[in-house]
Amino acid sequence: MVRELRRLLIPPDRLAAAGDPANPGLRLQLLPAERHYLARVLRYRQGERLAVVDGCGGRWTAELTGSEALRLEQSLEAPLERQPPPRPPLELALALPRRDVDLVWRMATELGLDRLQPLRATRCVAKQQAPLERWRSVVAEASEQCERLWMPTLAPPLEALPWLAQPPPAGGWAGGDRRFLATTRREGMVLLPALLQALEVSDAPVVVAVGPEGGWTPEEEAAALAAGWQAVSLGPLILRSGTAAVTAAAQLASWRALRSAPAV
Repeated sequence: MVRELRRLLIPPDRLAAAGDPANPGLRLQLLPAERHYLARVLRYRQGERLAVVDGCGGRWTAELTGSEALRLEQSLEAPLERQPPPRPPLELALALPRRDVDLVWRMATELGLDRLQPLRATRCVAKQQAPLERWRSVVAEASEQCERLWMPTLAPPLEALPWLAQPPPAGGWAGGDRRFLATTRREGMVLLPALLQALEVSDAPVVVAVGPEGGWTPEEEAAALAAGWQAVSLGPLILRSGTAAVTAAAQLASWRALRSAPAV
């Protein structure tokens, strides 16, 4: 039986070293964490092959030439696969909950979202840690596991109120504002999937913002609505922040998949 090629994500800046003219063998030195993953977790040995992805749509195959290096089997300019970025881009903004943030980033990555924006809302835990490098490591591992070629961007945390209050880009977006504020206890709110189905065809980003455990403050909601965000419901029940974020991510991903599916 042919062994499935497992994936290793190596950012473009490091992959560039394999294309250096001074490195004619397309060799790439592995970092200690990568060596541990291949040797101790996957039990790979010299001569075995794996897939290398750059998180920007490219995939190559490589051979493990020793305990510390790989040799790419294709040039950087001619990868085995080159995939365009998904369209339209999907973004999840999350007011940081008390716990399970790593799990939310992992699941949003596995569901296919393209940008993750942590927010510090008024009702977030004061002085909550934001271990950005660890979060990005979680996203990279999830990207490898689910075999996606484009790794999501995980941005540094921002203050929620000024971020929500930003107006749409000059001239607006094709098809109208595509920013949705997930909230509760408001009369007449439409479910997110229904609003997604009503969107005009466009490659403009679609963004859903999910509040903290205690909900958005009246000031945050008012600022968002004044800036053009649409208040939406994720369902009839009151969800924990992490559950709401994953629900929103799944609804976004499902909508894009159906939108992109060929007609039958």
